[in-house]
Amino acid sequence: MKKILLSLIALAALPVAAPAQTAWNESASELQAMQAKAKPENGKVLFTPCVGCHRDDAAGRTSGAYPRLAGQHFTVLLKQMLDIKAGRRTNPKMQPYIDDHVANPAEMADVAAWLASLPIPEKRIGRGPGGGIEEGKALFQRDCAKCHGKNGEGDADAFYPMVAAQHYRYLLRELHYIRDGDRGNSNPDMVVVIKPYREAELDALADYMSSLPPPAGK
Repeated sequence: MKKILLSLIALAALPVAAPAQTAWNESASELQAMQAKAKPENGKVLFTPCVGCHRDDAAGRTSGAYPRLAGQHFTVLLKQMLDIKAGRRTNPKMQPYIDDHVANPAEMADVAAWLASLPIPEKRIGRGPGGGIEEGKALFQRDCAKCHGKNGEGDADAFYPMVAAQHYRYLLRELHYIRDGDRGNSNPDMVVVIKPYREAELDALADYMSSLPPPAGK
């Protein structure tokens, strides 16, 4: 018994390994290099099994079940696919499609390049109710614009997604997932920011972001 206790004490004294860092803390240069080699036309073919959910123009669903992917940053799209494949992001609906139809990072890059090249179908974006836009704007400018851009355009180099012209119900769902720790690969900084948000504040923020038009050229 004494030997067991001594062993446990010795183990407790060992340094604890830091948790593995996600791609949020890595450079986007490797992913950008993959973009240069990507084959969008191959990505179009690989995306075929996905159109039943995301639609053939990658507009997603106004119900919020599936996001608008068209026009999203290449690095953001590729990171999310890689994270789902690796189990870092919790997405049981998409996991089988990633596992079965895009076998490796090169094919994921092809799909991401295809999606990023598509125009944003603005008329098919699900808007919020409109009652929380002013409050949502104030929250966004205070807490979100530094990362996601003042117009919601995102930042490809830092993996921050474009939130402008995204479905209201999808935004609201993901805000809940991030705040409550259910997404899996959430940016730790964002979790800290929205952890204290009340339900009404999450709703107002999603309402405002869904009202933002696509960035120029998209």
